[in-house]
Amino acid sequence: MTTQIPSIPVRRLASRLAALVCGEGGTSAVEFALAAPILVGLLVPMADLGMAFSQQIKVQQAAAAGAQYAALHPWSSTSATAIANAVTAATAIAVTASPAPSQACGCPSSSTVAYAACNSTCSNGQIAGYYVIVNAESTYTPQLPYSVLGSSVTLTAQSTVRIR
Repeated sequence: MTTQIPSIPVRRLASRLAALVCGEGGTSAVEFALAAPILVGLLVPMADLGMAFSQQIKVQQAAAAGAQYAALHPWSSTSATAIANAVTAATAIAVTASPAPSQACGCPSSSTVAYAACNSTCSNGQIAGYYVIVNAESTYTPQLPYSVLGSSVTLTAQSTVRIR
């Protein structure tokens, strides 16, 4: 039995395959190709979360703008509409003043306002203050669907200002 010597093209192919197996030139490209989908998978939700926080800040600023308007203009029969217009005009995103701005009397505590009858005396001996409550809300729709958030999230903010 005789053995045949492989032909020259087969030897070249074998040497090229051996060089390819031992070579390290494309290793970083392969590693990047494997890691890129994971990095993008982490980056996109973080960017989406950042956009949601940015929109929440704009909703809070819109409620504060409505409260500032209420502080500068006395309450009248058209005040609720005027304050709502100040809320919607405060930002470029779609914000509504919902529920509508309202007025109430109350006594301040360390963290909230305890609503009381107007002209009544508070526990600290002062007369109940006059407050305007301004609400703002907007709907945020994530760029990608997440099972945790659902299709959209309603962002809300409330601002209370003492008038007198």
